[in-house]
Order: sequence, then structure tokens, then C-alpha cells
Amino acid sequence: MSKVVHPFAHRLGILCDWRHRWFADGPQYVQNLKGDILLREFLLHELRGMYVGGLEIERSKNLRVVIKTSRPGMLIGKQGEGSSKLRQSIADFLKSKKLPVPEIKLDIEEIRSPESNAAIVAWMVAESLEKRMPFRRVLKQTIEKVMANRDVKGVRIAVAGMLGTGSMSRTEELKKGRIPLQTFRSDIDFARERANLPLGVIGIKVWIYKGEVFAGEKEKSK
Repeated sequence: MSKVVHPFAHRLGILCDWRHRWFADGPQYVQNLKGDILLREFLLHELRGMYVGGLEIERSKNLRVVIKTSRPGMLIGKQGEGSSKLRQSIADFLKSKKLPVPEIKLDIEEIRSPESNAAIVAWMVAESLEKRMPFRRVLKQTIEKVMANRDVKGVRIAVAGMLGTGSMSRTEELKKGRIPLQTFRSDIDFARERANLPLGVIGIKVWIYKGEVFAGEKEKSK
């Protein structure tokens, strides 16, 4: 029987690196794992709508959080007020969950081409659906915008839920270009998002194919 595998997990250690980087054993491992899961959920909830395309956590003596966004100005704020507030809210959240609060380092990285990032594209679709725009028009316009990027070789967007004020939930998807999910060297970015509408939640999935990565090209990019 065929299995549906997450494209990121499918390529972990081949093309993709771990999003949480630390080493621990015993009770420390359980504590770090719990803290990372809760912190990721908290940050994704707090930063919703700020075009966040990636979130990475590193632990050593301190806690380093790397936030990748296409609009860093929204996060940093005037004279760095936004980043200092976010750092303080992370510390308060860890305290509320009775987790250790190490020194927190916050790095905000800019995403140069947001149209090639699946998480940002998924949020763009969710934002348009929440504005009550017709879902077919949203999918078509988004796919055209993504395919206008030179780096993108294929895109597929699927939406599921009470679409078009229907009385029954259904799934619709639109695709352009190639999406070779089973090829390990294919660089595929995948993301999920949800749009909150009066009739219920609409789930959104986005796959973006950026071409094949070979061993020589991977070493050059490093």
C-alpha cells in the first residue's frame, strides 16, 4: 500500500536539515522536546500574518530562535522594539509552562523571494480566502504569481472545507508545472495553513518545486 509522506521528512538528511538542532539524553531530552513543540506553536500563533516562512530553534548554553520572514520590518519594529518585546514574550511563555528560561537570542532573517516559499504562499491564500474572495480566483492568481518566479518549476495548491458557501465540505486543487514527490533530489517546499471562515475552517496545502539538487550543486551552495 502507498503511504503519504511529508516532503520535508522524506528528504531529511538528504537535502533538508533539521529545524530543531540540539543534543540531549534522558529527562533533558523530554524537557527540550516539550519546550520546542510548545514554543513553535506559540510563535506560529503570535506571528500569524507577519509572513513567516520558516522557524528554527537551536540549543546550547542559550536558546537561539531563527525566524525567516519576507517582511522583517514588521517583526523588528522601530529601533528594535518589536524584537525585544518578542524576546520578552518568549521568556514569559517559558516561565508560564514551568520550563527553564536560558538566555534567548533572536535572529530575524529576510526571505528574498517570498513567492518561492510555501509557507508564505499558503498564508497569502489563507489571507485572500478570509477576505471572502472566490477560491478559484484566489488559486489561479496565486499560481500565476508563483510561476512568474524563475526559481519555481512547478506548484500545486489544494484547499479543503466548506468552499464557495457550500453545504458539504469538498477538496479542490490546482496545479501547474511538475511536482516529482518521489524523487529524493527534487527540492520541494511544502506547507500547511488554515483559513478561519464563518462556515468553518478551510485547510490549505502548498507544494512548490524548485528543480533538482545534485551533490556538486549542494556543496557549492554551502
